[in-house]
Amino acid sequence: MQSTLWKAAMEALSWNAAAMATGSLKSLARPPPQLSMAVSGYSAVTWWSSGGSHSMRAAVPAEKMARTPLLGWNLPEVWRPRPNLPPCPALSEKDLAVEPIAAVIDGKAIAQEIKSEIAGEVSRMRDAVGKVPGLAVVLVGARKDSETYVRSKKKACEEVGIKSLGIDLPEESSEDEVLRAVMMFNDDPSVHGVLVQLPLPRHLCEENILNAVSIEKDVDGFHPLNIGRLAMQGREPLFVPCTPKGCIELLIRSGIDMMGKKAVVIGRSNIVGAPAAMLLQRHNATVTIVHSYTKNAEDITREADIVISAVGVANLVRGDWLKPGAVVIDVGINPVEDPNSKRGYRLVGDVCYEEASRIVSAITPVPGGVGPMTIAMLLSNTLESAKRAYGLA
Repeated sequence: MQSTLWKAAMEALSWNAAAMATGSLKSLARPPPQLSMAVSGYSAVTWWSSGGSHSMRAAVPAEKMARTPLLGWNLPEVWRPRPNLPPCPALSEKDLAVEPIAAVIDGKAIAQEIKSEIAGEVSRMRDAVGKVPGLAVVLVGARKDSETYVRSKKKACEEVGIKSLGIDLPEESSEDEVLRAVMMFNDDPSVHGVLVQLPLPRHLCEENILNAVSIEKDVDGFHPLNIGRLAMQGREPLFVPCTPKGCIELLIRSGIDMMGKKAVVIGRSNIVGAPAAMLLQRHNATVTIVHSYTKNAEDITREADIVISAVGVANLVRGDWLKPGAVVIDVGINPVEDPNSKRGYRLVGDVCYEEASRIVSAITPVPGGVGPMTIAMLLSNTLESAKRAYGLA
């Protein structure tokens, strides 16, 4: 009996590990196993049937139980809606009568201000050395959203005088073909920033391709050495990931002091959550990361002076999560059905804006908050790379 249960438990572990390794969260039909400490020589393993409606709990000899890895279990982030939660806004008529008190942190206006500064520096660079920064984008496949993002990046480059280059590869391109495109731009001295548009087709190894980008041109800031330097006190990364950098820039340019403040980052992705937490620590905030396995997430968030939410779940953060007077940076961009919209949907953030704006002191709107800042920071990183290349830093 024990061997049968052990085999089933290991099957559950392996199955989930494979789903996590391939990034196939949609195919994750059951949550990852829950592992408990050994009790009287046995450990408990819980797993679910593929339909998610049955569960089994087995006592497994502790000596056969896999030891908890030093770096922890690499579990997926799966956020589940709070049960029995009314739609946003869920304010009473009395509360709805209260006018919003939060100042709007206008990311669109701040991004335009930054782009104007960049355009001025690019013009001075052209006058000084006869050259301008160059940004290259590698696009694999024909996803409409990715094509839209690439077009917006090219347009932003044109606005500030940065040279825009790119290569569009077919969906079925091999990893070697994508790597050759990356290396071509790595070796081009007129290119100062190389980015690979994500997501990549499923058959390609994202880690291998992103790691192939020269660290001197990693304007997305995803290279492990850049992230490692960001994490270490006293070290300077060549580039900071664009969206977290934009979040901090919004706080700085809005006159919001971070030193000594309690900050909560909701979400721990490599792209936003984790580097945003590192940046807040750099500004001497006391930082807590809330993730999908956090217990009492709303209670923890309610203590924060500054909240950055980046999980991609519409209206996850409600008014009862927030402390009066807090500052909210909402990174989420989520479509929700809206029959009154021509498109049939509208975009909302992770934070229920209608509730939050009556509680907090400042908040970013969605859209028009963090989104425009991400591209502005990409341009900023490209400019910094060119300045280093031409000895102007």
